[in-house]
Amino acid sequence: MEVTEENLARLVEVLTHTLSPDPTQRRSAEQFLSQVEGNENYPVLLLTLLTRDESQVPANIKLAASINLKNLVKRYWVVDEDGTNRISANDRIVIKREIVDLMLRSPEGVQRQLSEAISIIGKSDFPHQWQELIPYMADKFKSGDFNVINGVLQTSYSVMRRYEFEHKSEELWREILFVLNNFAQPLTNLLVELMKFAGENVNNGDALKVIFASLVSVGKLFLALNSQDLPEFFEDNMAVWMENFLTLLNFSSPLLMSDDDEIGVLEQVKSQVCEDITLYASKYREEFEPFIERFVTAVWNLLSTTTLAVKFDQMVSHAIQFLCAVAERDHSKGLFENEQVLSGICEKVILPNMHLRPCDEELFEDSPDQWVSQELEGADSETRRRAAVDFVRVLSRHFEARMTQVFGQYVQSMLATYGEKPNECWRNKVAAIYLVTTLSAKGHTARHGATQINELVNITEFYQNHILPELQNQDVNRLPVLKAEAIKYVISFRSALPFDAVKLCIPDLARLITAQSPVVHTYAAAAIDKVFLLKLNNQPMVQKNDVSPSAAVLYANLLGALTIQGSEQNEYVMKAMMRVTSIIEGDLMQHAGLVVPQLVVKLQQVAKNPTKPHYVHYLFETLSLVIKTVCNSVDGAVGEFDRNLFPVFQEILQNEIDSLIPYIFQIISLLLERQKAEVPEAYLSLLPFLVMPVLWERPGYVVPMVRLLQAYIEKAHGQIVQMGKLEAVLGVFNKLNASKTNDHEGFYLVQCMLLHMPKEVLDSYWNQIFAIMFRRLTSSKTTKYVKSLLVFFSLFACQHSGARLIQIIDSLQAGMFSMVVERLIVPDLQKVSGEIERKICAVGLSGLLADPTLYNGSYAALWAPLLEAVVKLFECPEDSSLPNGEHFIEIEDIPAFQGSSARLMHAARSDIDPLKGQVENPPVFLAQQLSQLSQTHPGTLQGRLAQMNTEVQAHIMKYLQMAGCSLA
Repeated sequence: MEVTEENLARLVEVLTHTLSPDPTQRRSAEQFLSQVEGNENYPVLLLTLLTRDESQVPANIKLAASINLKNLVKRYWVVDEDGTNRISANDRIVIKREIVDLMLRSPEGVQRQLSEAISIIGKSDFPHQWQELIPYMADKFKSGDFNVINGVLQTSYSVMRRYEFEHKSEELWREILFVLNNFAQPLTNLLVELMKFAGENVNNGDALKVIFASLVSVGKLFLALNSQDLPEFFEDNMAVWMENFLTLLNFSSPLLMSDDDEIGVLEQVKSQVCEDITLYASKYREEFEPFIERFVTAVWNLLSTTTLAVKFDQMVSHAIQFLCAVAERDHSKGLFENEQVLSGICEKVILPNMHLRPCDEELFEDSPDQWVSQELEGADSETRRRAAVDFVRVLSRHFEARMTQVFGQYVQSMLATYGEKPNECWRNKVAAIYLVTTLSAKGHTARHGATQINELVNITEFYQNHILPELQNQDVNRLPVLKAEAIKYVISFRSALPFDAVKLCIPDLARLITAQSPVVHTYAAAAIDKVFLLKLNNQPMVQKNDVSPSAAVLYANLLGALTIQGSEQNEYVMKAMMRVTSIIEGDLMQHAGLVVPQLVVKLQQVAKNPTKPHYVHYLFETLSLVIKTVCNSVDGAVGEFDRNLFPVFQEILQNEIDSLIPYIFQIISLLLERQKAEVPEAYLSLLPFLVMPVLWERPGYVVPMVRLLQAYIEKAHGQIVQMGKLEAVLGVFNKLNASKTNDHEGFYLVQCMLLHMPKEVLDSYWNQIFAIMFRRLTSSKTTKYVKSLLVFFSLFACQHSGARLIQIIDSLQAGMFSMVVERLIVPDLQKVSGEIERKICAVGLSGLLADPTLYNGSYAALWAPLLEAVVKLFECPEDSSLPNGEHFIEIEDIPAFQGSSARLMHAARSDIDPLKGQVENPPVFLAQQLSQLSQTHPGTLQGRLAQMNTEVQAHIMKYLQMAGCSLA
C-alpha cells in the first residue's frame, strides 16, 4: 500500500465505518482492515493520518487510527515463533522514528494509545534495538511544556514499570543501568525544578495541579527505578529526594482540595511518596536510617490530621503500610513501644480504620462483587481496613500480650454495647469480630484459612458465644453485614476450630444461602465449599454420608440464590454446587431431575451473556461431573444430553463466543467418548470445522481442540478416513509440531493415532511424519521436544516393532539410527518424566534390545549402551538438568491454554496407560526379553553382559531373578 492521498482517504472512510451503528457496515470495515493490516506501509498510513489537522481528519477518526495502530503493534510486533513477520522491517523503522514525537504532540486520548504502543515496542526492542528511546525522551524534560513533560513521564513509566515486579537477572540489571545512566539525573533535575515551580506558584491553583500531576509520575518512576536494587545514583542523591519527599508530605494548600470523594492530586502525591519511602524502609533500611524518624513523625502527623473521607483511603493505606515497614524490624520497635504511643496508634489509627463507615455500608449494598473481592478474596486493593489489619499483625509480633490486652478491652466494650442495643449498635459487633479475627490469626493461607493462632485469644469460646448465635438466628435477612462477618469468621478459622464445632453450623450456612443479600449468600456458599474441602491426614473430613441427606436442600437453595438479582452468575454459588455434586457422586441421580434441566438453562443464559469467567468455569465443571455421573448410571443418557446441549453448543459456535468455545470442545469430548453406538451425525458435521487452519491460530483453542480430536480418533477414526480428513488431521500435527509452546500437544495427537487407527491407514504416512519430527529437531531442539520424541519412538516400537522403527529412521538418511541412539536416547533417556511415559520408554526400548536387527546387525555396538540407558531409567532418579541458556517449563506448569483458565478438571482426559494389561512390571519385562533373546542366540548374551560394568550386571541379574528367568 502506497502512502497516497487516495489511500489515506480510503482509510478514513473505512475507519469511519468501523464506528457505524450498522453492524453489517461495521463488520465489513473491520474485515477490510484485517485483510490489509499485513501490507507494507499500512502502519505508516495510520501514522500519517495522525499527523493531519482536524479539518482533514476528525478527532474520533484519529483516535480510531491510534487504537488500530496500538492493536497492530500488540498483535504483531513480536514475531511469531514460526518466523512470520506481519510488520515489515521498513515499517518498524518508521514507527520507532515517528511514534514518540507524534505521541508527545497528540491530544490526550491519542497520546494514551500511542504511549501504550511505545510500551509494547519497548518490551521487545528496548534497549538493544531502540537505544535512542530514553535519551530522546529525557531530553524533552527541558522543553518547559507540561503537556510534553507529562507525556514523557507517563510513557517512560509504561516502559519501566516492569522493573517493579520482574525477576532479577543480569540482563535486566544491565537494562536498568542503561536507563539510570541516561535518565536518573534528568529525572532528579526535573524533581528539583518542579519543587521550585511549586514554591513559586503557591497561589496559582491551576499551575499547582499541573505540577503535582507531574510529581505523581516522578514518584512512580522513582519506585520503578529503585525496586530491583538501590542504585548508586539514588544512594548518592538520597538527601535530595528525601528532603523533597518530606516537603511534599508536609505540604498543604486549599487550592489543591478536591471535591467530595474524588481523589485529589495532592493526595495522589502523598500516597505515592508513602509508597516510595515504604520501599526504602523495607529494602534499604541501613541507608535510609538517617531519615526514618523524621518520616515516621511526618506520616503520623498526616494520619492524625486526615479524616475518614473516601478520597484519602489510598493515601492512608500507604501511610499505614510505611509504619508497618518501619515497625517490622526489631531495632525499630523502640519507636512504638511507649505505652502512650501504642495507645495513640490503637485509638487514632487502627480502630477508626477498622470501623465501618457509611461508604463501606454503601459498598456492601450496591457493589457486592467489589466487597467480596476486597474482604473475602483479599484482592490487591488498598483499603484502610486491610492496612490497619497489617499494622495490628506487625505490632503483635513485638507486643502480642499488650496488643491483645488493649484491644481485648475494646472488644468487650463493643460487644457489651451490642448486647444492650443490638439493632442500633450492630456495627460495634462487626468491628469486634474483625478485631478478634485480626488479633487471632497470626498465619494464614488461602487453602487452610488461619494456620497460626494467638494463644491469648480463645477462638472456640468466641465462636460459640458470639458467632454461632448470629448464624443460628432464623431471620436470614437480619443485619446482613453482621451475618457476613460471622460467616467470614467460620471461613477464617475453619481449620483451627474443632471440626465438630464447624460441622454444627453447616445447616445454618445452607439456610443462609437463601439470604437476599448477595454478600451473605456468597459468603455462605464460599463457607460451604471451604468446609467441605477440609482434610485430616489427607482424608476428607466431610464424607458423602454427611452431605447426601441435605443435598436436596443445598441444591434448591443454591439454585434459588442464582435467581436473586446481582447473583445470576455468582461464581461462589456455582462452585458450591460443583463441590456438593463432587462429594455425593452416584447419589446425584436422586437430584438429576432438578439439577440437569437447571444447568441447561444456566448454560443457555451464559451463551447469551457470559459476564463472569469464574462462574462460567464452575458451571462447566459441574456440567462435566453431571455428564460423567449420569452417563455412567443410565444407558442412553448421552443421547439425552446431546439433544439438550447441542443446540446451545451450535449457537455458541455460530456466534463465535471465544470465552465459551474452549469449554464446549471439552464437553463435546466427554460426550463423544461416551457414545456406545455409531457416532451421531451432529458430531461428524463438526469435524470439518475442527480441522480448519484458522481455528488453530487461536492459542486458547489449541489444547481443548487436541482433546476433542483425540476423542474423534478414538471413536470415529473410520469416519475421519471416509470423510477425507486424515491429511487435515496430520496437517494439525505438523502445525503443532512447529510450535515450542504446543509441540507436546502434537505428540498427544500422533500417539493417539498410533494407538487407535488401523496400522494400514497410517503406514504410508510414517516416513513423512518422522521427517517432520527430525526437521523440527534439527531446527529447534528443546529438552521438552526430546522427551516427547523419545516417548513417541518407544511407543512406536511397542505398536509396530523395533525393526520397523530402525527401518523408517534409516530411510530418511543412511545410518541415522546410530545418531538417534548416541545423541538422543543414551544421553537424554533419564530426562523423561511421568510414570506412564517412563514405562513406555522402558518397554519400547526393551523390545528394541531383543530385536535381531539391533542385536546382530550393523548396530550391534549400540546394544550395550542402550541396555545401560534402560537400566539407569529404572535405577536412577529423573535428570531434571537443562542445557545452558534453555528455560524449560514442564507441560503441567504451562498456564492452562496459554492464559485462558478454561481447563476443566472434571472433563480432563484420564492418563491412559497404553500398555496396561500387557506389561505390569517393566524390569521383569526387560528380563523376559533378554531371556528370550538368549534362547535364540545361546551363549552370546552372557559374553556381552560380561563386558559391561558390574553394577549394570548386578541389576540385570536381579531383574532375571524377579522374573524367574535365566540366560541360555
